[in-house]
Amino acid sequence: MKILVLLSRFPYPLDKGDKLRAYHQLRYLAGQGHEICLLALSDEPVAAEALGAVRPLCRGGLHVHRLRRPAQGRGLARALLHAGRPLQVGYFYEAGAQRLLGYLLAEFQPDHVYCQLIRMAEYLRHYAGPMTLDYMDVFSAGMARRAATAPAWQRPVLALEARRLAAYEAEVYGWFQHRTIISDQDRQLVQHPQRAAIAVVPNGIDMQYFAPNADAASTHELLFCGNMGYPPNVDAAAWLAEEVLPLVRQRHPAARLLLAGTTPSARVRALAQRPGVEVSGWLPDIRPAYAGAQVFVAPMRVGTGLQNKLLEAMAMRRPCVTTTLANNALGATPGQHLLVADTTPALADALSALLADAPRAAQLAEAGHQFVAAHYDWAAATARLENLLVDTC
Repeated sequence: MKILVLLSRFPYPLDKGDKLRAYHQLRYLAGQGHEICLLALSDEPVAAEALGAVRPLCRGGLHVHRLRRPAQGRGLARALLHAGRPLQVGYFYEAGAQRLLGYLLAEFQPDHVYCQLIRMAEYLRHYAGPMTLDYMDVFSAGMARRAATAPAWQRPVLALEARRLAAYEAEVYGWFQHRTIISDQDRQLVQHPQRAAIAVVPNGIDMQYFAPNADAASTHELLFCGNMGYPPNVDAAAWLAEEVLPLVRQRHPAARLLLAGTTPSARVRALAQRPGVEVSGWLPDIRPAYAGAQVFVAPMRVGTGLQNKLLEAMAMRRPCVTTTLANNALGATPGQHLLVADTTPALADALSALLADAPRAAQLAEAGHQFVAAHYDWAAATARLENLLVDTC
């Protein structure tokens, strides 16, 4: 079938969760013989290497619309003045991209349109053909959690955005024939009476790429990685470095923490001044960081969705410690596949215990590895999406 895919970011390199999800879904759908036409927005130039990685997946055409600062500013202003329009919808909406989409719909004549994230749904408000929306995460819930912990001057704007997002998530539900989401935890947060009809399509993990490396030497005791400009990750990194690590170092004075990931914010970069903390920034290959860590920790207190970083660490047979919020989406068994802790003392205790007990850490790592191998397969997950797309043809 002919599928037009609409993305808010170019799906390569795989440095953000939405890009990772989109790339692997495109790869599966193209591998099943579907003709893909991709329209991706981008607020930065797309490198030739990235284009080369994605172009073979798009027999129906590959199109990139470059977002420009002046237009983004106007879009934000219009959204702010438009009652009910979320700011991020305004940020990603441009008339030029709408015209390009109209041209592609007329020329490509897709059997189905697949739209990733509600921020792109506005482009399809008036389209009447078969469509599927991937909510992926519930942005409104993540924004509300951010508002609760943000500096006082940011809270009114974030709270307003959370309310608008919640209303918009419910509004766009009716525009699409099918809707998908990354976890049942997120599905329960959608404020729509028919949210149970949203199909859960989880992410997967490339077990061949993220393979254990038993010969790797230890380079740091603790690792946390991700998009270090993303507020939930910034919050987690600061909590870990400022509050948790000092307690761990009371029992393990040589313990080192690596914070790895793209676009570290000023707050994350400043954490490198603290004893035992290293901030690497973007790593072209994250696998050596996983392999060199004794324990992986994902101390998520805000945000939504499934943490791909946990899947990667568990696939590489690293013992993991996380919070209830992150594990609710993952679905692992605490104490069997990983450890779960939600307070500073509990998190420090869990990390310290694994650093002191290598057999226990190895046992946890092996169980976690088996868990993701059994439950997180890209082909099996994306087949659920494919069935929805085919169902409307």
